Amino acid sequence: MFKKILIANRGEIAMRVIRTCKEMGIKSVAVYSTADAESLHVRFADEAVCIGPAPSSESYLKMSNIIAAAEITNADAIHPGYGFLSENAKFSKICEEHEIKFIGASAEMIDRMGDKASAKSTMIEAGVPCVPGSEGVIPDFETCIKVAKETGYPVMLKASAGGGGKGMRAVWKKEDLQNAWESARQESKAAFGNDDMYMEKLIEEPRHIEIQIVGDSNGRACHLSERDCSVQRRHQKLTEETPSPFMTDELREEMGKAAVKAAEYIKYEGAGTVEFLVDKHRNFYFMEMNTRIQVEHPITEQVVDYDLIREQILVAAGVPISGKNYYPQLHSIECRINAEDPYKDFRPSPGKITNLHLPGGHGVRIDTHVYSGYTIPPNYDSMIAKLITTAQTREEAINKMKRALDEFVVEGIKTTVPFHRQLMDHPDYVSGDYTTKFMEDFEMEEPKDD
Repeated sequence: MFKKILIANRGEIAMRVIRTCKEMGIKSVAVYSTADAESLHVRFADEAVCIGPAPSSESYLKMSNIIAAAEITNADAIHPGYGFLSENAKFSKICEEHEIKFIGASAEMIDRMGDKASAKSTMIEAGVPCVPGSEGVIPDFETCIKVAKETGYPVMLKASAGGGGKGMRAVWKKEDLQNAWESARQESKAAFGNDDMYMEKLIEEPRHIEIQIVGDSNGRACHLSERDCSVQRRHQKLTEETPSPFMTDELREEMGKAAVKAAEYIKYEGAGTVEFLVDKHRNFYFMEMNTRIQVEHPITEQVVDYDLIREQILVAAGVPISGKNYYPQLHSIECRINAEDPYKDFRPSPGKITNLHLPGGHGVRIDTHVYSGYTIPPNYDSMIAKLITTAQTREEAINKMKRALDEFVVEGIKTTVPFHRQLMDHPDYVSGDYTTKFMEDFEMEEPKDD
Protein backbone atom coordinates (compact mmCIF):
# COMPACT_ATOMS: atom_id res chain seq x y z
CA MET A 1 0.00 0.00 0.00
CA PHE A 2 1.10 3.56 -0.67
CA LYS A 3 2.75 5.46 2.16
CA LYS A 4 2.07 8.98 0.86
CA ILE A 5 -0.28 10.30 -1.82
CA LEU A 6 0.02 13.74 -3.40
CA ILE A 7 -3.33 15.19 -4.53
CA ALA A 8 -2.81 17.10 -7.78
CA ASN A 9 -6.00 19.11 -7.43
CA ARG A 10 -7.81 21.65 -5.29
CA GLY A 11 -11.16 22.38 -3.67
CA GLU A 12 -13.70 19.81 -2.56
CA ILE A 13 -12.19 16.86 -4.48
CA ALA A 14 -8.82 17.43 -2.78
CA MET A 15 -10.61 17.40 0.59
CA ARG A 16 -12.47 14.25 -0.46
CA VAL A 17 -9.23 12.37 -1.25
CA ILE A 18 -7.51 13.62 1.92
CA ARG A 19 -10.32 12.21 4.07
CA THR A 20 -10.06 8.73 2.58
CA CYS A 21 -6.25 8.82 2.86
CA LYS A 22 -6.57 9.59 6.58
CA GLU A 23 -9.02 6.72 7.07
CA MET A 24 -6.62 4.34 5.29
CA GLY A 25 -3.60 5.50 7.31
CA ILE A 26 -1.94 7.07 4.26
CA LYS A 27 -0.13 10.42 4.50
CA SER A 28 -1.40 13.14 2.15
CA VAL A 29 0.29 16.03 0.37
CA ALA A 30 -1.71 19.04 -0.83
CA VAL A 31 -0.48 21.26 -3.65
CA TYR A 32 -1.83 24.76 -4.02
CA SER A 33 -1.55 27.95 -6.00
CA THR A 34 -1.01 31.29 -4.29
CA ALA A 35 -4.75 31.96 -4.76
CA ASP A 36 -5.56 28.84 -2.73
CA ALA A 37 -3.25 29.39 0.23
CA GLU A 38 -6.25 29.68 2.59
CA SER A 39 -8.20 26.73 1.18
CA LEU A 40 -9.19 23.91 3.51
CA HIS A 41 -7.29 21.21 1.59
CA VAL A 42 -4.05 23.02 2.42
CA ARG A 43 -4.96 23.02 6.11
CA PHE A 44 -6.09 19.40 6.39
CA ALA A 45 -3.36 17.60 4.42
CA ASP A 46 -0.32 16.30 6.28
CA GLU A 47 1.95 18.41 4.09
CA ALA A 48 1.37 21.23 1.59
CA VAL A 49 3.50 22.60 -1.23
CA CYS A 50 2.91 25.82 -3.18
CA ILE A 51 3.27 25.03 -6.88
CA GLY A 52 2.85 28.45 -8.48
CA PRO A 53 0.74 31.57 -9.01
CA ALA A 54 -3.03 31.71 -9.49
CA PRO A 55 -3.38 30.85 -13.22
CA SER A 56 -3.88 27.10 -13.50
CA SER A 57 -1.45 26.97 -16.43
CA GLU A 58 1.28 28.03 -13.99
CA SER A 59 0.20 25.84 -11.08
CA TYR A 60 -2.34 22.98 -11.26
CA LEU A 61 -1.50 22.27 -14.91
CA LYS A 62 2.27 22.73 -14.49
CA MET A 63 3.44 19.11 -14.61
CA SER A 64 7.07 19.80 -13.71
CA ASN A 65 6.04 21.64 -10.53
CA ILE A 66 3.71 18.84 -9.43
CA ILE A 67 6.31 16.14 -10.06
CA ALA A 68 8.89 18.22 -8.15
CA ALA A 69 6.44 18.54 -5.22
CA ALA A 70 5.96 14.74 -5.24
CA GLU A 71 9.70 14.14 -5.26
CA ILE A 72 10.61 16.57 -2.46
CA THR A 73 7.87 15.11 -0.23
CA ASN A 74 8.69 11.48 -1.20
CA ALA A 75 5.13 10.80 -2.35
CA ASP A 76 4.84 7.40 -3.99
CA ALA A 77 1.51 8.06 -5.73
CA ILE A 78 -0.45 10.96 -7.22
CA HIS A 79 -4.24 11.24 -7.20
CA PRO A 80 -5.35 13.71 -9.90
CA GLY A 81 -9.01 14.11 -8.85
CA TYR A 82 -11.13 15.32 -11.78
CA GLY A 83 -10.40 18.06 -14.31
CA PHE A 84 -6.90 19.56 -14.59
CA LEU A 85 -4.47 16.66 -15.34
CA SER A 86 -6.79 13.75 -14.49
CA GLU A 87 -7.15 12.67 -18.13
CA ASN A 88 -3.81 13.87 -19.43
CA ALA A 89 -1.90 11.01 -21.05
CA LYS A 90 1.40 12.89 -20.95
CA PHE A 91 1.12 13.43 -17.19
CA SER A 92 0.22 9.77 -16.59
CA LYS A 93 3.31 8.78 -18.60
CA ILE A 94 5.58 11.23 -16.73
CA CYS A 95 4.42 9.80 -13.40
CA GLU A 96 5.29 6.30 -14.63
CA GLU A 97 8.73 7.46 -15.79
CA HIS A 98 9.40 8.92 -12.33
CA GLU A 99 8.20 5.71 -10.65
CA ILE A 100 5.27 7.52 -9.04
CA LYS A 101 1.96 5.65 -9.31
CA PHE A 102 -0.70 7.64 -11.15
CA ILE A 103 -4.03 6.77 -9.49
CA GLY A 104 -5.94 6.73 -12.74
CA ALA A 105 -5.77 5.38 -16.24
CA SER A 106 -2.53 4.58 -18.09
CA ALA A 107 -1.32 6.92 -20.83
CA GLU A 108 -2.31 4.34 -23.45
CA MET A 109 -5.82 4.04 -22.00
CA ILE A 110 -6.32 7.82 -21.83
CA ASP A 111 -5.16 8.18 -25.44
CA ARG A 112 -7.45 5.38 -26.56
CA MET A 113 -10.58 6.64 -24.79
CA GLY A 114 -9.85 10.38 -24.55
CA ASP A 115 -10.20 10.97 -28.28
CA LYS A 116 -13.92 10.55 -28.93
CA ALA A 117 -13.60 9.27 -32.49
CA SER A 118 -11.04 6.67 -31.42
CA ALA A 119 -13.18 5.70 -28.42
CA LYS A 120 -16.21 5.15 -30.64
CA SER A 121 -14.24 2.92 -33.03
CA THR A 122 -13.00 0.89 -30.05
CA MET A 123 -16.52 0.49 -28.66
CA ILE A 124 -17.84 -0.68 -32.04
CA GLU A 125 -15.11 -3.35 -31.99
CA ALA A 126 -16.18 -4.30 -28.45
CA GLY A 127 -19.80 -4.73 -29.51
CA VAL A 128 -21.11 -1.82 -27.42
CA PRO A 129 -24.09 0.03 -29.01
CA CYS A 130 -22.94 3.30 -30.59
CA VAL A 131 -24.80 6.21 -32.18
CA PRO A 132 -24.91 5.79 -36.00
CA GLY A 133 -22.53 8.14 -37.80
CA SER A 134 -19.00 8.43 -39.11
CA GLU A 135 -16.42 5.76 -38.49
CA GLY A 136 -13.78 7.94 -36.92
CA VAL A 137 -12.63 11.41 -38.03
CA ILE A 138 -14.20 12.97 -41.15
CA PRO A 139 -11.29 13.94 -43.46
CA ASP A 140 -13.03 16.66 -45.53
CA PHE A 141 -16.32 18.41 -46.23
CA GLU A 142 -17.17 16.19 -49.20
CA THR A 143 -17.06 13.16 -46.90
CA CYS A 144 -19.08 15.13 -44.35
CA ILE A 145 -21.90 15.59 -46.90
CA LYS A 146 -21.85 11.88 -47.72
CA VAL A 147 -21.89 10.74 -44.06
CA ALA A 148 -24.74 13.12 -43.21
CA LYS A 149 -26.81 11.73 -46.09
CA GLU A 150 -26.12 8.13 -45.05
CA THR A 151 -26.81 8.84 -41.36
CA GLY A 152 -29.96 10.85 -42.05
CA TYR A 153 -30.81 14.30 -40.69
CA PRO A 154 -30.80 15.64 -38.02
CA VAL A 155 -27.10 15.04 -37.29
CA MET A 156 -24.63 16.31 -34.69
CA LEU A 157 -21.12 17.44 -35.61
CA LYS A 158 -18.69 16.93 -32.74
CA ALA A 159 -15.08 17.88 -32.08
CA SER A 160 -12.99 14.73 -31.71
CA ALA A 161 -10.92 16.35 -28.95
CA GLY A 162 -13.96 18.12 -27.50
CA GLY A 163 -15.68 18.50 -24.20
CA GLY A 164 -18.04 20.88 -22.42
CA GLY A 165 -20.05 21.48 -25.59
CA LYS A 166 -17.17 23.11 -27.52
CA GLY A 167 -17.09 22.30 -31.23
CA MET A 168 -20.60 20.79 -31.28
CA ARG A 169 -23.26 21.71 -33.84
CA ALA A 170 -26.73 20.29 -34.43
CA VAL A 171 -27.63 20.27 -38.13
CA TRP A 172 -31.26 19.77 -39.14
CA LYS A 173 -30.98 20.11 -42.92
CA LYS A 174 -28.37 19.87 -45.70
CA GLU A 175 -28.37 23.63 -46.37
CA ASP A 176 -26.97 24.33 -42.90
CA LEU A 177 -24.20 21.73 -43.00
CA GLN A 178 -21.34 23.81 -44.43
CA ASN A 179 -21.74 26.70 -41.97
CA ALA A 180 -21.91 24.23 -39.07
CA TRP A 181 -18.82 22.35 -40.34
CA GLU A 182 -16.74 25.52 -40.64
CA SER A 183 -17.81 27.13 -37.35
CA ALA A 184 -17.45 23.89 -35.34
CA ARG A 185 -13.92 23.34 -36.71
CA GLN A 186 -12.90 26.92 -35.91
CA GLU A 187 -14.25 26.64 -32.37
CA SER A 188 -12.58 23.28 -31.83
CA LYS A 189 -9.24 24.57 -33.14
CA ALA A 190 -9.39 27.56 -30.79
CA ALA A 191 -10.42 25.49 -27.75
CA PHE A 192 -8.34 22.32 -28.20
CA GLY A 193 -5.73 23.07 -30.87
CA ASN A 194 -7.36 20.35 -32.97
CA ASP A 195 -10.10 20.72 -35.59
CA ASP A 196 -10.82 17.03 -36.24
CA MET A 197 -14.56 16.40 -36.46
CA TYR A 198 -16.81 13.36 -36.40
CA MET A 199 -20.55 13.00 -36.88
CA GLU A 200 -23.39 11.21 -35.11
CA LYS A 201 -27.11 10.88 -35.55
CA LEU A 202 -28.81 13.51 -33.39
CA ILE A 203 -30.73 11.66 -30.71
CA GLU A 204 -34.01 13.48 -30.06
CA GLU A 205 -35.39 13.80 -26.52
CA PRO A 206 -32.23 12.20 -25.10
CA ARG A 207 -31.34 11.41 -21.52
CA HIS A 208 -27.71 11.43 -20.38
CA ILE A 209 -27.23 8.31 -18.27
CA GLU A 210 -23.83 7.08 -17.17
CA ILE A 211 -22.70 3.81 -15.64
CA GLN A 212 -20.03 3.81 -12.90
CA ILE A 213 -17.45 1.06 -13.42
CA VAL A 214 -14.32 -0.12 -11.63
CA GLY A 215 -11.68 -2.30 -13.28
CA ASP A 216 -8.59 -3.97 -11.79
CA SER A 217 -5.13 -4.90 -13.06
CA ASN A 218 -6.33 -8.45 -13.79
CA GLY A 219 -8.69 -7.22 -16.50
CA ARG A 220 -11.87 -7.73 -14.49
CA ALA A 221 -14.52 -5.03 -14.15
CA CYS A 222 -17.79 -4.47 -12.30
CA HIS A 223 -20.47 -1.80 -12.43
CA LEU A 224 -22.17 0.21 -9.70
CA SER A 225 -25.33 1.05 -11.68
CA GLU A 226 -26.35 4.35 -13.19
CA ARG A 227 -26.53 8.08 -12.60
CA ASP A 228 -28.94 10.32 -14.50
CA CYS A 229 -27.15 13.53 -15.50
CA SER A 230 -29.74 14.93 -17.90
CA VAL A 231 -30.30 18.31 -16.19
CA GLN A 232 -27.59 20.32 -17.91
CA ARG A 233 -26.91 23.86 -19.01
CA ARG A 234 -24.64 24.31 -22.02
CA HIS A 235 -23.54 20.69 -21.62
CA GLN A 236 -22.51 21.30 -18.00
CA LYS A 237 -24.28 19.14 -15.41
CA LEU A 238 -26.29 20.94 -12.75
CA THR A 239 -27.79 18.08 -10.75
CA GLU A 240 -27.64 14.28 -10.85
CA GLU A 241 -29.58 11.42 -9.31
CA THR A 242 -29.52 7.66 -8.87
CA PRO A 243 -31.41 5.57 -9.65
CA SER A 244 -32.66 7.28 -12.80
CA PRO A 245 -36.45 7.79 -12.79
CA PHE A 246 -36.35 6.67 -16.44
CA MET A 247 -34.60 3.37 -15.70
CA THR A 248 -36.14 -0.10 -15.72
CA ASP A 249 -34.57 -3.21 -14.19
CA GLU A 250 -34.11 -4.68 -17.67
CA LEU A 251 -32.46 -1.53 -19.04
CA ARG A 252 -30.15 -1.32 -16.00
CA GLU A 253 -28.97 -4.88 -16.63
CA GLU A 254 -28.38 -4.22 -20.34
CA MET A 255 -26.52 -0.95 -19.79
CA GLY A 256 -24.51 -2.42 -16.92
CA LYS A 257 -23.42 -5.36 -19.06
CA ALA A 258 -22.47 -3.02 -21.93
CA ALA A 259 -20.36 -0.83 -19.60
CA VAL A 260 -18.56 -3.85 -18.10
CA LYS A 261 -17.98 -5.22 -21.61
CA ALA A 262 -16.46 -1.86 -22.62
CA ALA A 263 -14.16 -1.78 -19.59
CA GLU A 264 -13.01 -5.39 -19.90
CA TYR A 265 -12.45 -5.09 -23.66
CA ILE A 266 -9.86 -2.37 -23.12
CA LYS A 267 -8.62 -3.93 -19.84
CA TYR A 268 -9.49 -0.74 -17.98
CA GLU A 269 -7.85 -0.24 -14.59
CA GLY A 270 -9.35 2.15 -12.02
CA ALA A 271 -12.65 3.95 -11.51
CA GLY A 272 -14.29 5.24 -14.66
CA THR A 273 -17.62 6.10 -16.19
CA VAL A 274 -19.17 4.88 -19.41
CA GLU A 275 -21.58 7.54 -20.63
CA PHE A 276 -24.62 6.82 -22.77
CA LEU A 277 -27.36 8.73 -24.55
CA VAL A 278 -30.73 7.03 -24.08
CA ASP A 279 -33.59 7.88 -26.44
CA LYS A 280 -37.29 8.04 -25.59
CA HIS A 281 -37.69 4.39 -26.61
CA ARG A 282 -34.95 3.37 -24.13
CA ASN A 283 -32.44 2.54 -26.84
CA PHE A 284 -29.00 3.42 -25.49
CA TYR A 285 -25.84 4.47 -27.32
CA PHE A 286 -22.24 4.88 -26.16
CA MET A 287 -21.24 8.53 -25.98
CA GLU A 288 -17.84 8.65 -24.26
CA MET A 289 -15.80 7.24 -21.42
CA ASN A 290 -14.38 9.31 -18.57
CA THR A 291 -11.16 7.74 -17.30
CA ARG A 292 -11.30 9.39 -13.85
CA ILE A 293 -13.51 9.90 -10.82
CA GLN A 294 -16.60 11.98 -11.58
CA VAL A 295 -17.86 15.08 -9.76
CA GLU A 296 -21.13 13.24 -9.09
CA HIS A 297 -19.59 10.06 -7.61
CA PRO A 298 -21.03 10.70 -4.09
CA ILE A 299 -24.59 9.75 -5.05
CA THR A 300 -23.37 6.31 -6.12
CA GLU A 301 -21.47 5.96 -2.84
CA GLN A 302 -24.62 6.85 -0.91
CA VAL A 303 -26.92 4.27 -2.53
CA VAL A 304 -24.51 1.31 -2.48
CA ASP A 305 -22.40 2.20 0.62
CA TYR A 306 -19.09 2.10 -1.24
CA ASP A 307 -16.08 4.46 -1.02
CA LEU A 308 -15.01 4.97 -4.64
CA ILE A 309 -11.85 6.91 -3.73
CA ARG A 310 -10.77 4.05 -1.46
CA GLU A 311 -11.41 1.60 -4.29
CA GLN A 312 -9.35 3.74 -6.69
CA ILE A 313 -6.42 3.62 -4.26
CA LEU A 314 -6.77 -0.14 -3.67
CA VAL A 315 -6.93 -0.93 -7.39
CA ALA A 316 -3.91 1.31 -8.08
CA ALA A 317 -2.02 -0.64 -5.40
CA GLY A 318 -2.81 -3.91 -7.22
CA VAL A 319 -5.69 -5.17 -5.05
CA PRO A 320 -8.23 -7.12 -7.17
CA ILE A 321 -11.91 -6.17 -7.15
CA SER A 322 -14.58 -8.55 -5.87
CA GLY A 323 -16.13 -8.70 -9.33
CA LYS A 324 -19.73 -8.33 -8.17
CA ASN A 325 -22.02 -5.62 -9.47
CA TYR A 326 -23.78 -3.16 -7.17
CA TYR A 327 -27.38 -1.97 -7.35
CA PRO A 328 -29.03 1.06 -5.69
CA GLN A 329 -30.73 0.35 -2.37
CA LEU A 330 -31.75 3.98 -1.73
CA HIS A 331 -32.36 7.16 -3.77
CA SER A 332 -29.79 9.96 -3.88
CA ILE A 333 -29.74 13.42 -5.49
CA GLU A 334 -26.81 15.81 -5.87
CA CYS A 335 -27.08 19.57 -6.45
CA ARG A 336 -23.93 21.37 -7.55
CA ILE A 337 -23.75 24.65 -5.63
CA ASN A 338 -21.89 27.14 -7.80
CA ALA A 339 -20.79 30.71 -7.13
CA GLU A 340 -23.03 32.02 -9.90
CA ASP A 341 -26.07 34.29 -10.11
CA PRO A 342 -28.96 32.22 -11.54
CA TYR A 343 -31.06 35.39 -11.95
CA LYS A 344 -28.43 36.86 -14.30
CA ASP A 345 -27.80 33.99 -16.72
CA PHE A 346 -25.60 32.17 -14.17
CA ARG A 347 -22.95 34.89 -14.21
CA PRO A 348 -19.89 33.96 -12.08
CA SER A 349 -19.88 35.49 -8.60
CA PRO A 350 -16.44 35.15 -7.00
CA GLY A 351 -15.64 36.99 -3.79
CA LYS A 352 -15.60 36.67 -0.02
CA ILE A 353 -18.13 34.53 1.83
CA THR A 354 -19.17 36.73 4.74
CA ASN A 355 -21.52 34.22 6.37
CA LEU A 356 -22.08 30.51 5.83
CA HIS A 357 -24.52 28.04 7.32
CA LEU A 358 -24.45 24.50 5.98
CA PRO A 359 -27.48 22.19 6.27
CA GLY A 360 -27.32 18.92 8.19
CA GLY A 361 -29.48 16.12 9.50
CA HIS A 362 -30.11 12.53 8.56
CA GLY A 363 -29.39 11.74 4.90
CA VAL A 364 -27.66 15.05 4.13
CA ARG A 365 -24.05 15.09 2.88
CA ILE A 366 -22.02 18.13 1.89
CA ASP A 367 -18.68 17.98 0.07
CA THR A 368 -17.06 21.42 0.18
CA HIS A 369 -13.85 23.32 0.75
CA VAL A 370 -15.33 26.70 1.72
CA TYR A 371 -16.04 28.35 5.06
CA SER A 372 -17.19 31.70 6.43
CA GLY A 373 -14.48 34.25 5.60
CA TYR A 374 -13.16 32.25 2.62
CA THR A 375 -12.56 34.17 -0.60
CA ILE A 376 -13.53 32.35 -3.80
CA PRO A 377 -10.89 33.12 -6.42
CA PRO A 378 -12.02 33.99 -9.97
CA ASN A 379 -9.42 31.72 -11.54
CA TYR A 380 -11.10 28.31 -11.32
CA ASP A 381 -14.36 26.40 -11.70
CA SER A 382 -17.22 28.10 -9.86
CA MET A 383 -18.42 25.05 -7.88
CA ILE A 384 -18.15 25.67 -4.13
CA ALA A 385 -20.07 22.68 -2.76
CA LYS A 386 -22.01 19.54 -3.57
CA LEU A 387 -25.20 19.00 -1.60
CA ILE A 388 -26.34 15.37 -1.55
CA THR A 389 -29.54 14.02 -0.01
CA THR A 390 -30.34 10.33 0.34
CA ALA A 391 -33.59 8.64 1.33
CA GLN A 392 -35.68 5.50 0.86
CA THR A 393 -37.61 6.93 -2.11
CA ARG A 394 -37.17 9.62 -4.77
CA GLU A 395 -40.02 11.67 -3.30
CA GLU A 396 -38.37 11.61 0.13
CA ALA A 397 -34.99 12.54 -1.37
CA ILE A 398 -36.56 15.55 -3.15
CA ASN A 399 -38.34 16.69 0.03
CA LYS A 400 -35.10 16.32 1.98
CA MET A 401 -33.27 18.35 -0.68
CA LYS A 402 -35.87 21.14 -0.43
CA ARG A 403 -35.40 21.28 3.31
CA ALA A 404 -31.58 21.22 3.01
CA LEU A 405 -31.58 23.99 0.38
CA ASP A 406 -33.80 26.12 2.63
CA GLU A 407 -31.15 25.73 5.37
CA PHE A 408 -28.22 26.51 3.04
CA VAL A 409 -27.18 30.11 3.75
CA VAL A 410 -24.34 31.77 1.82
CA GLU A 411 -23.85 35.52 2.16
CA GLY A 412 -21.38 37.82 0.39
CA ILE A 413 -21.71 36.11 -3.01
CA LYS A 414 -24.48 34.81 -5.27
CA THR A 415 -25.01 31.04 -5.56
CA THR A 416 -27.18 28.58 -7.46
CA VAL A 417 -29.09 27.58 -4.31
CA PRO A 418 -32.24 29.48 -5.49
CA PHE A 419 -32.09 27.69 -8.86
CA HIS A 420 -31.98 24.26 -7.24
CA ARG A 421 -34.80 25.18 -4.87
CA GLN A 422 -37.01 26.13 -7.83
CA LEU A 423 -35.92 23.01 -9.72
CA MET A 424 -37.10 20.78 -6.87
CA ASP A 425 -40.63 22.20 -7.32
CA HIS A 426 -40.70 22.01 -11.11
CA PRO A 427 -43.46 19.59 -12.19
CA ASP A 428 -41.35 17.96 -14.93
CA TYR A 429 -38.47 17.35 -12.53
CA VAL A 430 -40.76 16.11 -9.77
CA SER A 431 -42.41 13.66 -12.19
CA GLY A 432 -39.01 12.52 -13.53
CA ASP A 433 -40.06 13.59 -17.02
CA TYR A 434 -36.97 15.51 -18.15
CA THR A 435 -34.31 15.26 -20.87
CA THR A 436 -31.06 17.07 -21.70
CA LYS A 437 -33.25 19.78 -23.26
CA PHE A 438 -34.89 20.58 -19.89
CA MET A 439 -32.98 23.83 -19.29
CA GLU A 440 -33.91 25.28 -22.70
CA ASP A 441 -37.40 26.04 -21.38
CA PHE A 442 -36.54 26.65 -17.72
CA GLU A 443 -36.96 30.22 -16.48
CA MET A 444 -36.07 31.46 -13.03
CA GLU A 445 -38.87 33.08 -11.10
CA GLU A 446 -37.67 36.41 -9.76
CA PRO A 447 -37.54 36.65 -5.95
CA LYS A 448 -40.48 38.40 -4.35
CA ASP A 449 -39.71 41.55 -2.36
CA ASP A 450 -40.39 41.20 1.35
